[in-house]
This record gives sequence, C-alpha cells and structure tokens, in this order.
Amino acid sequence: MSNSNAIANGVAGAGAGIIAQILTYPLQTVNTRQQTERIAKSKRKPPTAAAGTLLQILHVLQTEGWGGLYSGLKPSLFGTAASQGIYYYFYQLFKNKAEAIAVVRKHKGRGDGTLGIFSWLIVAALAGSLNVLLTNPIWVLVTRMQTHTQAERKIMESKKEALLKEASENGLIGSTLPEKLDELESTKPHPYGTIHAAREVYTEAGIRGFWKGIIPTLIMVCNPSIQFMIYETSLKRLKEKRSANKHGLKNVSALEVFLLGALAKLGATVTTYPLLVVKSRLQAKQEIGGNISLRYSGTVDAIVKMMKYEGLPGFYKGMSTKIVQSVFAASVLFMFKEEIVKAYIFLVHRIRKAKVPLN
Repeated sequence: MSNSNAIANGVAGAGAGIIAQILTYPLQTVNTRQQTERIAKSKRKPPTAAAGTLLQILHVLQTEGWGGLYSGLKPSLFGTAASQGIYYYFYQLFKNKAEAIAVVRKHKGRGDGTLGIFSWLIVAALAGSLNVLLTNPIWVLVTRMQTHTQAERKIMESKKEALLKEASENGLIGSTLPEKLDELESTKPHPYGTIHAAREVYTEAGIRGFWKGIIPTLIMVCNPSIQFMIYETSLKRLKEKRSANKHGLKNVSALEVFLLGALAKLGATVTTYPLLVVKSRLQAKQEIGGNISLRYSGTVDAIVKMMKYEGLPGFYKGMSTKIVQSVFAASVLFMFKEEIVKAYIFLVHRIRKAKVPLN
C-alpha cells in the first residue's frame, strides 16, 4: 500500500505541476529575464513604476508575441512533470520509511510515533537532492530559451558598439557606416528551439554545461525543505483541530490547502531567492553580461562579481515577480495534487470493491 501511495503522489504531483506551470509560465519567463539582467551600480537607474512586471509582460507581447512569453514551454512542461513526479515519489517513499522508523521507536519507548521537524527536513532534502541531480539539464535548456532574445539583444548591442568604435578609429566613409548598421539591423534571429539550446550548451562547455548552476541549485534544496516543513506541520495541526472538533467539518477543504501552500511557498522563497538569481545567471548565455566583468565562470565568481559590481540589490532582482509566481504556482499545485490523490484513492477503492465477489 505504501508503494501505491507513493505512485499516487508521484502522478498527482506531475499532473498538478503541469497545470501550475502553464498558468504561471509568462511570469516565470519575465522573472528569469529580470534575474539575468546585469547592470553595474554606476549605470543603475532608480526603480520606477514603468519597470513593473505587468508592463514587461506587455512589452514582450508587443515585441515577441505570445511565443516570447511561452519560450521554452515544452521542455519546461516536461521538466515540471519530471521534477514533481520524481520529487513527490521519493518524498513519499522517504516519508513512509521515516514514519515506519518513528513507529518502531515508539514501541521501544522513544518518541510518540510521529515525525518531528528535523525528520521532515531530512525527507524533503533527500527527495530534493535526487530531483535536482536528475533534472538540472532540462532547466538549463529552459533558462537558455527564456533568455535567448535577451542574449541576442546584448550581442547586437556589442556588435553596434564595435562598429561605431571601428568607424571612429578608422574614419569610415560617411555612407559606409549607415549601410553596415542597416545590414546589422536587418539580420533576422535564427530559429531557437530545444535542440538549438542543447547544441549551444554542449558546444560551450560539453556535458558539464548541462549541470551549470548545480551548486546553488543543490543548496536551494532547503527551499522545498522549508516549504514542506511549513506545509506538513500546518496541515497536521489543522487536521488535528478538525478531528478534535466533534460537530464541525472533519475534512480539510481545497481552499484551505491552497492557502497553506501559499504560506509555505512564501516563507521558502524569501529565504532562498539570492541562490535562484545566481543559478539563473550561471545557466543563461554569458553574453547577456556584455562587459567581461559581468560574466561568470562559476558560483563563487558569480557571487563575488555580483557583490562587487551590483551590490546586495543584485541578488534580489525580480523578487516581487517571483513571489507572485511561486506562491500562485505552489498554491495551485498543492490544491490540485490533493484533489488528484483523493480521486486516485477513491478510484482504487471503487475498483477493489467491484472485484470483491458477492456472496
């Protein structure tokens, strides 16, 4: 039964994750671009309302269409299904094992037979680490596809600067420079799909390139650990209150699960956001940095250069967008996951009941 329960949670996690991903993907795309945008302190403009997420979404729609907002959706959906399925499957397996150990300890006179906070953290961390190691290549490709237009724009700007510099140094004939600039402007971007992204990553760094950002991502395993610790303990307390209430509602509603999921994700996101920014910058094409001082060779190099050239605010770029996206996505995910698990258990129960021979 425990394996069946783990499978139910794996399938439910994958299905709910896909729904949440489709609904919040435009926010995720804009957020990734916000995170990977690199502006040194001396060039930073004061934040204004015009830099809001909504206006950025509208700008992408106007310049790139819906394809711009949903760039990388296919590998992202596959990654979401794989990530949620792997995470929830192993999470449930480790949880079942931990609960069995807790029961044995109770029989030996140690503990009350339930899991403590430390046990929840270990269970979530183990499941999260396996998930990260297996799915990181998918998210490298997604980041590349989400930021491809951004990288192309930076490359174009660099070419223009080089052309203008060459013109001023060599004194190009007046008519030559406009022609070259027009030729540069008329250059159409190359098609960029999953295969193109994979080929680009492999050309740049070989197989290792698909595990770019793995160090901050592994450290970020504490994000779901914190998230699930808050969620599971809150859900447990709520269920205990309901079971103690003889006259009120017994079951936890979908809305309550939604709100618990939102609270859990909010706490986890605020804590680990700087690592997410570092991860995104390492996985994106380094030409986005423009200047060599804003390009990174690894995790430590990224952290040092971000502190030096952008300061602490650089680690929190796009955080408001991420909070909205993460909280909404997590809430939808938890709500649909619980409902899918209930439907699965109900269906299995009905099938087993139907198989019982009538006397």
